[in-house]
Amino acid sequence: MASATGIPQHPPINPDDGGQQGDDLEPLLGRPGDASQRDDAPIIKNLIIGTGVIAEAAGVLLVASVWAAVFLNGPLILFSVHPLAQSVGILVLIQSILVLQPTHTGAQKQVGQKVHAGLNFLAFVIFAIGVVSIEVNKFINNGVHFHSVHGFLGVIAAFWLLAQYVIGFTMFGVPKLYGGEANAKKIWKYHRMSGYVLLLFLAATVISATQTDYNLDVLGIKLWATVIIFVLLIVGVFPRIKKQKLGF
Repeated sequence: MASATGIPQHPPINPDDGGQQGDDLEPLLGRPGDASQRDDAPIIKNLIIGTGVIAEAAGVLLVASVWAAVFLNGPLILFSVHPLAQSVGILVLIQSILVLQPTHTGAQKQVGQKVHAGLNFLAFVIFAIGVVSIEVNKFINNGVHFHSVHGFLGVIAAFWLLAQYVIGFTMFGVPKLYGGEANAKKIWKYHRMSGYVLLLFLAATVISATQTDYNLDVLGIKLWATVIIFVLLIVGVFPRIKKQKLGF
C-alpha cells in the first residue's frame, strides 16, 4: 500500500537479500526507503537522494572557495597545484560515497560498486597529483617536511587512503586474496566503517590547512568557513548511512 507521497508504507521484500523486508533500506536518520535507490531510477540520482544534495553543496563550496582563493590571491606557483588538486579530489571522493550509499538490491550494488571504484581511482590520481606537486616544490626549494599539523595529518591521510584503495579494489577485483568472495564480503563492513572515519579525518586535515603559513599569508581561507563546509558535508553524508551495511 502506498502513502500519499507515493512511497510504499512497507518496503518491498528484496529477493537479492534473502527475502528480508527492509534490509539495506533503513538509513541512520529517517524512515526505511528514504535514502534508497528506486528500482527504475538511474544511478546518477543517488547523488542527490535525501540529504545527498547537502553533501553536494558542501563539496562545490569547498572547491569554489579553494579555487577562488588560489586564483584571486596569486601568483600561481607549483605549490598552487596542491590545494587545487586536493579540493577536487575530495569532491570526487564525495561522489564515490554518495553514488553507492542508496543501492540495496544485488543489481544496484554491482553497478554502484563499479562506479564507486572508478570514481575512487579518479580521486586517487587527483590526490597523487596534489601530493607530487608539493613534494617536488619542497625538493626544488629545499622545503622542510612536517612543518605543520597539516603536514603530519596529510601524510597519515595519504597512507590511509592508499590502504583503503588497495583493500577496496582487491576485495572487489581479486577476492581470492581473502580466501574467496564469501570471505571478502565479510570484511566489507569494516571497509565501509574505515571509509567514513577517513572522511572525518580528511575533513580535519583540510581544516588544519587553514592554519598553515601559506593560507594565513597568501590564500586567506577562513577557518570558520571551512568548518561550516565540513559540517554540511557530514550532515549530507552520514544520515544516509545504512545500518545494515555496517553490520548493525
